[in-house]
Amino acid sequence: MTPQTDSGKKRVFIVDDHPLVCEWLATLINQQSDLMVCGQAGCAAEGLRLMATAQPHVAVVDIAMEGGSGIELIKDIKATRPQVAVIVLSMHDELLYGERALRAGARAYIMKREATKNVLQAIRSVLEGKLYLSPKMARLLAGKFVEGRPPAAGPLVERLSNRELEVFQLLGRGCNTRQIAEEMRVSFRTIQAFCARIKQKLNLANATELLREAVRWHDRQNLG
Repeated sequence: MTPQTDSGKKRVFIVDDHPLVCEWLATLINQQSDLMVCGQAGCAAEGLRLMATAQPHVAVVDIAMEGGSGIELIKDIKATRPQVAVIVLSMHDELLYGERALRAGARAYIMKREATKNVLQAIRSVLEGKLYLSPKMARLLAGKFVEGRPPAAGPLVERLSNRELEVFQLLGRGCNTRQIAEEMRVSFRTIQAFCARIKQKLNLANATELLREAVRWHDRQNLG
């Protein structure tokens, strides 16, 4: 599908490594009179490359996918194609990832369990230059940034930086440190340093505890 097809419609690009999610989302969008899918990709690198020719108005991306971080993809899109509005559609908790996504440049964060109408509303909202947040996320940000109220104490994992959280997530998926280094395109020593900081922030005594906690956290996230 090329950018010239149905030129009156706004073009949406999908980046998600779950084929069923892509199929559902593409069908939903293409059923709309004002929207169309102009391309799809299963990983961050492919998505960034294909967007150059697809010329989307909106990119809908997942946070966690094979071959790269959604947060880093958002940053790359905003750096190379700042006119593209980015929406995160993820199974991961918005209270952990929502603010990170917004800081990276996203205009909306939607949980995959939300109603279909919310997905369409988010796409149309960002096309109008607006943010789209759930009421829960909006209250959190209002309290933190507008009223100056510190956030309530949450899980220790919230202390992790974006890159530390990416390492923690990959550990939970079963990747070893050398595989993580290759995927994140950094040195083995850098991953070791990340792991040391994660252990410190999560109050974990050793590598065994780190791996066990990462797997538990990953399993909880996937159970939604």
